[in-house]
Amino acid sequence: MSVPGVDVPDSRGRTGLNTAGMGLGGNPAVTVQRVEVTSDGWHVLRRTTFSYRARNGGVSLQQRETYDRGNGATILLYDPARRTVLLTRQFRYPAYVNGHADGMLIETAAGLLDDDAPEIAIRREASEELGVAVGDLRHVFDLFMSPGSVTERVHFYVAGYGPADRVAAGGGLAEEGEDIEVLEVSFDHALAMIADGRILDAKTVILLQWAALTGLV
Repeated sequence: MSVPGVDVPDSRGRTGLNTAGMGLGGNPAVTVQRVEVTSDGWHVLRRTTFSYRARNGGVSLQQRETYDRGNGATILLYDPARRTVLLTRQFRYPAYVNGHADGMLIETAAGLLDDDAPEIAIRREASEELGVAVGDLRHVFDLFMSPGSVTERVHFYVAGYGPADRVAAGGGLAEEGEDIEVLEVSFDHALAMIADGRILDAKTVILLQWAALTGLV
């Protein structure tokens, strides 16, 4: 029986989605036994069976589900002269269905790499979402945001901007269903929104607090 994404192309023309992890050898305590594709939509859900040798020498057979949506990038844009930052507000259904009052989250601009280098991808996202032509970029770190189940590694950037760099309205791509509000707020106000719960997005909290700790803004 043919399986889309495994031995016949899925809707995106992919095959071999069940080979992820089979060749890993960096951790001698882990041996991947079997990889099953349980969902081959736009992103990929897999169930992997592997043996794990614990520190006491015991070996157990374990299973984990991993969600592979590719890697991403995010950026905090700040105006050092006016001490402002540019953020977005948009609807996030997963947050809405999990208790957020209206699902409208305040975030730093971000997006998937889509096979581009991180620096190229984040310039694209800043242009589409915020209407900013980004100049010099500073890479600050890479983080796994939900390593218990999601494979995504996020590349974090900061960059200065001024009024002249806002060359378009932003707002995202309508053809992709994006409806993004651009927010320019003072840095102190952004920190206050973390404290009172108006900013709940992890990547945004991390970048704003990093900026505060380092004296960036």
